[in-house]
Amino acid sequence: MITVTNTKLRQFDQVIEIIEKNNNDKTRLIAILQQVQEVYRFLPPQVLTYIATALNMPVAEVYGVATFYAHFSLEAKGKYVIKVCDGTACHVKGSSKLLDTLRKKLKLSEQKHTSDDMLFTIEAVSCLGACGLAPVMVINEQVYGEINAKRCDEVLQNLINEENKVESAL
Repeated sequence: MITVTNTKLRQFDQVIEIIEKNNNDKTRLIAILQQVQEVYRFLPPQVLTYIATALNMPVAEVYGVATFYAHFSLEAKGKYVIKVCDGTACHVKGSSKLLDTLRKKLKLSEQKHTSDDMLFTIEAVSCLGACGLAPVMVINEQVYGEINAKRCDEVLQNLINEENKVESAL
């Protein structure tokens, strides 16, 4: 069991719980990283270093696993992760217009993927496996097929309106 005495380490309470739940077993590294990413929505560098230390592993090995698998992210992501398929079928049917619409509305670019308010992250992906519905975008787990720029803008505006309702209710 890991004992936390340093107040600076207290921020890692959830990470400690995850590691302990996995019996401090380095063979469970992928599961640990998945659970940590679920909490933080990405894998912060200081957390990866802590995990390596707690599991008595080289930091490079933990980073190696975190960077090898596309599922893991080392960058903070927004509450809504919008994946736009840019595979052949989607590209031919206008997925680049969807990306342009999203980037313009959210004031993002090809270099800047996450909005300042941490609500939205845009990712162009190679394929979502729904070519028959091209062009396709997925927001978190919700699939939007045969979507055009106008409908894309409406879906995004609905999410923004919902967030504004939540914010004003607080």
